[in-house]
Amino acid sequence: MGQEESHSGEMNLAQIQELCLVFMKECPSGALHLHEFKRIFGVVSSSAEESLYIETVFHSFDTNKDNTLDFIEYVAALHLLLRGNLEDRLKWSFKMYDTDGNGMLDRHEVKQIIQILHKIKLQKSDISMTPSEICDRIFDLVDQNHDGQITLPEFMEGAQKDEWLMNLLKLDVNATGWVIQNCGKLP
Repeated sequence: MGQEESHSGEMNLAQIQELCLVFMKECPSGALHLHEFKRIFGVVSSSAEESLYIETVFHSFDTNKDNTLDFIEYVAALHLLLRGNLEDRLKWSFKMYDTDGNGMLDRHEVKQIIQILHKIKLQKSDISMTPSEICDRIFDLVDQNHDGQITLPEFMEGAQKDEWLMNLLKLDVNATGWVIQNCGKLP
């Protein structure tokens, strides 16, 4: 989720124009496809979990559901990832995890994302809990009314008050390096 505070400043017109030029250079068709998105975010491994995760991220930014990102979707994604505030990132994460789109997270949805995160990054950490145990702990921490569903307000409050949960669900997508590298390459 990228829980760091938002990066200072807003994107100015010159930066947006530069991003537009980079976008058109990288995506002359006017559309960013999933394989290009994976390259931008450095997902080169053949890990099924990493691919599934980045595909989930990609589809969360594809607001018109045409399986590509147009320039507006691209800028919105970069802005959220590079400069988005904590509240916006939490709302986006919730939406991304809410795979059925019903406005609530159930145990299946939470366990699904935990299983992906577990295979990507938790195996390398000192967390010795199974995905089921992690899911149970999340519900204990966040599901305030114990109805087996996590609402957006519960998710936002729970994530902000528990450092363990914030670190667990942190979004590990690094676009900053790509943007810095490519914005300096314009003719």
